[in-house]
Amino acid sequence: MLNAYEKYICALDTTSKLRKLPVGPTLGPHIFTDFASNDYLGMSKNLDVISAAQDAAKEFGVGATGSRLLTGNLSLFEALEAKIAKDKGSETCLLFNSGFQANHSVLASLLDESTLGEKPLVFFDKYNHSSLYQGVWQSGAEILRFKHNSLSHLKDLLERYRHIDRPKFIVTESLFGMDGDFAPLAEIADLCRIHNALLYIDEAHATGIFGPQGLGLACEFGTENFPLVIMGTFSKALGGSGAYLCCSHTVKEYLVNKAPGFIYSTAPSPVSMAAASKAWDLMKAMNGERKRILGLADDLRKELKESDFDSGSSRSHIIPIRMANENQAVAAKNILLEAGVLVSAIRPPTVPVGTSRLRVALSVNHTDRDIECLLKGLKTL
Repeated sequence: MLNAYEKYICALDTTSKLRKLPVGPTLGPHIFTDFASNDYLGMSKNLDVISAAQDAAKEFGVGATGSRLLTGNLSLFEALEAKIAKDKGSETCLLFNSGFQANHSVLASLLDESTLGEKPLVFFDKYNHSSLYQGVWQSGAEILRFKHNSLSHLKDLLERYRHIDRPKFIVTESLFGMDGDFAPLAEIADLCRIHNALLYIDEAHATGIFGPQGLGLACEFGTENFPLVIMGTFSKALGGSGAYLCCSHTVKEYLVNKAPGFIYSTAPSPVSMAAASKAWDLMKAMNGERKRILGLADDLRKELKESDFDSGSSRSHIIPIRMANENQAVAAKNILLEAGVLVSAIRPPTVPVGTSRLRVALSVNHTDRDIECLLKGLKTL
């Protein structure tokens, strides 16, 4: 049996797709300029966030010790849910241990054919995160993939199935984490109203950086007259761990009784939720930091274009640098690493075949000098 696993590993290795755990950027012999981290607002080391986590550990302990349906439902969790729901303009909110757990468990539950009475139709952006796909696949729903951010293709698919009376869902990220571009959410929302579809939005990479007070891109369009579910995380711009789901009271009550990832998991650590709550408060006042990060991103894209690098359709703090193939992406990452610059090499299946790239993520910690070091390293490629 183990030979089959070894064969799988060898096949990955021969095509430059084999993953290995890296040495932490500050654990090796050098200190790197880190463009791989998702700690966009530098919250992971914010002293106020750390203090809030320490206070929670003293009051509640380091673990919830049980699921929320048993012994793990703390007042801290309910207060955070109420705060997020109010800020996001949602009826209510539900916390999860991670974004992957939330997407997988929530979608698998919402798309359950035995509950809906018919197999649902899911219109799904081809570049959506694996956690979204895994949830849809787990449900057994019929998945209809539309070209990345293509409203025309989405419209065509919806029209094709217009007269089929089955539950319809549209699933998309708001800011795509590997490409740094935005979904046309307002237009997609209009299509949901026309076709009576539920819209599921993953705001993992937009939370903290976009929208009023960093509350996400879903806050920038009208959410009336169609069902909407929004997932966001605490593990990127908020620097911690965990996730939130904004939804209606009906959806929350359903998930509390249906979603196995919620029902059968120990509740999130009170330490991580206290940190998330403090980071959420701080995030809303960081307009200057957001403006500075996005300004750095604009400058970097301009420099990349002048040096004939392809940054795709990025319009955010996430900038892909497209490579010809997987081998080139890995080699480029290693060359930059030798120069003291850490970036991510992104290869299939994380991204579609033929779309390997370096991924640069800008944060509040980056300086003009850091950008110069990155560009100097890139020009040696």
